[in-house]
Amino acid sequence: MGKAWGFGRHGGPEVQEFFDRPDPAPGRGEVLIRVDVAGVNPLDHLLRSGPVDGLDGGRPFPRVLGMEAAGTVLALGEDVNGLEVGDAVFGFALTGGGTYAETTVLSAPHTARIPEGLSATVAATLPVAGTTAVDVLDQLGLPAGATVLVNGVGGGVGLAVARLAVGRGLRVIGTGSTAKREHAEAGGARFVDYTAEDVAAAARALVPDGFDGIVDLAGGSSLRTVAPLARDPRNVIAVGDMSVPDLGGRFVERRVDRENLERSARLALDGLLAPVITAVHPLSDAPAALAAVENGHASGKIVIRVA
Repeated sequence: MGKAWGFGRHGGPEVQEFFDRPDPAPGRGEVLIRVDVAGVNPLDHLLRSGPVDGLDGGRPFPRVLGMEAAGTVLALGEDVNGLEVGDAVFGFALTGGGTYAETTVLSAPHTARIPEGLSATVAATLPVAGTTAVDVLDQLGLPAGATVLVNGVGGGVGLAVARLAVGRGLRVIGTGSTAKREHAEAGGARFVDYTAEDVAAAARALVPDGFDGIVDLAGGSSLRTVAPLARDPRNVIAVGDMSVPDLGGRFVERRVDRENLERSARLALDGLLAPVITAVHPLSDAPAALAAVENGHASGKIVIRVA
């Protein structure tokens, strides 16, 4: 039996609970891993709050929270290629196994080996934030010297996008609350504080001719405020707000396969994709880790050290 943190039914934080469960058996195309580190993401509490098509795996309650992890392969399911027992790996729990647990199953096609020299802590941040940063910037395809606005720069994905964009030679402006300034500026972005100034006016003052690209992590009214700042509305890429086509923009085209994980890991090794890990919690403190992300005050990336 192993310890896990999850939820017994859909709802708010009140449905969360610790429970014991036997090691799950890896199904076809899955690997069982001992979890070393799990990443914490907004999607975690969204999955707790209600069903999300294709991401719960049809598993019974209680379900384990978490979508990304790094650890060691303990067993292989059928039809698993390219991974072996004993491999240090990182990847996505896309079949509903969760990752806030001592052991779990990852989807093998969406899992990769951790390259030598990369820590499990950093690797655990790459499946969501790392690959998203790669995807949005590839989708924009901007040349060095172009301008990009990262709307909602302070979280794990936003900081990853900003730092990778700076590494690609882009001029980056990031928006966020006052507490997010330090990490954004440390990564090379100019910062616009939406709590202290008019975001659209301040951003336009920095880039009068309009932005070559906008990456939106905030959504809602914030997206609608900054979208007109793009020179071409097609270069407004939203990560969370599916209504972006109404503004002429596009939703991010996600690639969560092994190839993109391996690419993100190489970028991390090269220092071009440097996650800003601001808190490391033990599994026993998982409620606080998720609460920090759910309330929107977290800066950078939060992880849970399990092993």
